[in-house]
Amino acid sequence: MSHYIAAIDQGTTSSRFMVFNTSGALIAADQREHQQIYPHAGWVEHDPAQIWQRVQEVIVGALANSGLAPSDLAAVGVTNQRETTVVWNRVTGEPLCNAIVWQDTRTADLCQQLRGQGHEALFRAKTGLPVATYFSGPKLKWILDQVPGAAARARNGELLFGTIDSWMIWNLTGGVQGGVHITDASNASRTLLMNLETLDWDDDLLKMLDIPRQMLPMIRSSSDVYAAARGVLDGVPVASALGDQQAALFGQTCFAPGEAKNTYGTGCFMLMNTGQRMVPSVAGLLTTVAYQLGRARPVYALEGAIAVAGALIQWVRDNLGLIAQAADIEALARTVEDNGGVFFVPAFSGLFAPYWKSDARGVIVGLTGYANKGHIARAALEATAFQTREVLEAMNADAGMPLTALKVDGGMVRNELLMQFQADMLGVPVIRPTLTETTALGAAYAAGLAVGFWSGLDELRANWGQDKVWTPTMLASVREKYYHDWKRAVTRTFGWVE
Repeated sequence: MSHYIAAIDQGTTSSRFMVFNTSGALIAADQREHQQIYPHAGWVEHDPAQIWQRVQEVIVGALANSGLAPSDLAAVGVTNQRETTVVWNRVTGEPLCNAIVWQDTRTADLCQQLRGQGHEALFRAKTGLPVATYFSGPKLKWILDQVPGAAARARNGELLFGTIDSWMIWNLTGGVQGGVHITDASNASRTLLMNLETLDWDDDLLKMLDIPRQMLPMIRSSSDVYAAARGVLDGVPVASALGDQQAALFGQTCFAPGEAKNTYGTGCFMLMNTGQRMVPSVAGLLTTVAYQLGRARPVYALEGAIAVAGALIQWVRDNLGLIAQAADIEALARTVEDNGGVFFVPAFSGLFAPYWKSDARGVIVGLTGYANKGHIARAALEATAFQTREVLEAMNADAGMPLTALKVDGGMVRNELLMQFQADMLGVPVIRPTLTETTALGAAYAAGLAVGFWSGLDELRANWGQDKVWTPTMLASVREKYYHDWKRAVTRTFGWVE
């Protein structure tokens, strides 16, 4: 019997391979970064071939470090950066061009055109999403329109489209030699092309964007055996696919309606399980598929997406040189008692939830001669907490069930200063689990359920453990003054791109 479950976690900045036991404990891991490509202002790209190479390297690395073999794995699951768009040649396996990353804003004019033609309501009704540069459909149309010959080749069946999960699974299961071309409902729900009710590609939307259906992957359940892997994981069942934020929700065992988590990564993403009920948002959130297990009905979620969270700390490190490594931000921020009146709104790629303003750009406001690098560091950390409160307020308004506590995960939750400020800004406890790598764990859980490694959701709930809780300590009057000033700062970003 195979005693472990593995997960490939392909993120915005790096790829990881992680192996878990039946208790959900981490047994082995490896991680490698890939290149961030910025051809023009607002453009963000990745090399799909490099990503696939890094994925193979971390699989080999984690197995070698732990002394495990593919035969020790009962299944492997896949979780991925969402919305990032790949088009490749069906016959050669070569990418047509670099992947267009979820943060990329090159489709702003196309999205504005669709909104100007009055199509926003149709997209919202069918997909649960606003028309925005964030999503895959406009990125795919850009590739078909701008890469010479791409549209004709797509119509002829030469080209395949996928988000990163599809690209990895196709390669993992054989690539040009019989690789399966699939995605799952959670990833497909991020394309602006899938109908939330039917869980199928919507012909009206495909026609509007002039996207050939034959280049799209088959939409499958999030927890199902798709095929056996070949190559570095030869023979291991590939048994789950989940967008990274939905995977984190699943890994946090938020299986009941009203349960929510917030992941602090490159961006920041809060999801609330709404059960089998699709909740249309009137407060600027996204209605999305959380997961689908086997042939069961899908579970839906409300999501608030923040474009820049951990990426801001990397920017402070790489572009300003204020810190040597990301972890140093907390010590620098602690050199001052508060933000000194400085607020940092990181609208580098516009503003996501709840504003959806692609013409916004980042600002630092409140600077005086008193402000120093400690204040800027603190303002950079606090930006994530302020943005999370904006999303939480929208979520409470949409769902009609105020959150009483927030489960958190992701790399930034090791920052104790941020977590305390987050609790203070929300006015509710913030809870960090024993294992914070919940994205990979969620993909592993879904794969394990598909092959019977775990018996059901109750067994997964029993694995969840609490590491630390932060409770609010800030006076309500101080909290509201902070938040009032933050909202003033946000308005300064509006309409910068003319």
